[in-house]
Amino acid sequence: MNAAREARPLPRPLSLFPLNLVLFPEAVLVLRVFEARYLDLVSECLKSGAGFGVVCLKRGDDTTRSAAQVQFETVGVVARIDDVDAEQAGILRLRCSGLSRFRLQGAAWQRGDGLWQSAAEDIADDPRRMPGPAMLQTVNALAEAIRKLRQLDKVPFAEPYRLDDAGWVANRWCELLPVPLAAKQKLMELADPVIRLSIVDGYLRDKKVVLG
Repeated sequence: MNAAREARPLPRPLSLFPLNLVLFPEAVLVLRVFEARYLDLVSECLKSGAGFGVVCLKRGDDTTRSAAQVQFETVGVVARIDDVDAEQAGILRLRCSGLSRFRLQGAAWQRGDGLWQSAAEDIADDPRRMPGPAMLQTVNALAEAIRKLRQLDKVPFAEPYRLDDAGWVANRWCELLPVPLAAKQKLMELADPVIRLSIVDGYLRDKKVVLG
């Protein structure tokens, strides 16, 4: 069973971790946590078994405490904490997995310690779709990229590698490609994984990563 389908019901409210990245379902996310509000969040998640919401920042950064200076996307992905390591006193290194997508409902708010929270609703997982024959080169190119990264002792994706799943292939390419965060956000939000993969395929062909 993949990570996205292991998602539990969303906490009410959902605690948020705004970041300068777009998290995709089943992605691996590594974080260094040292702010008190996020150390408390980690403790709360470990005690409850709940995840937290990762949303991409549009303005400001995750250290900004003024609500007027922060703006983030309204669609994000729940992150589950898989492993915690104390790098040094007061600093935690987290390894997390992306689970299911969610959409914020209404305005987010900050609790007393500055942690962002919001009501949120689940977004359905991608339907399982096979990549079409026209996408075969893009699938094979991802398989080759994975092979080369593993030779370098880099494992960017969590197993199993589901190269027969259009959504999984599209999401992994979205993690690798040097495209603007706004473009990644739009791709992540797309409800149809085949369309997402088709857009990625077009980009790869335009950049001559995939030929033919």
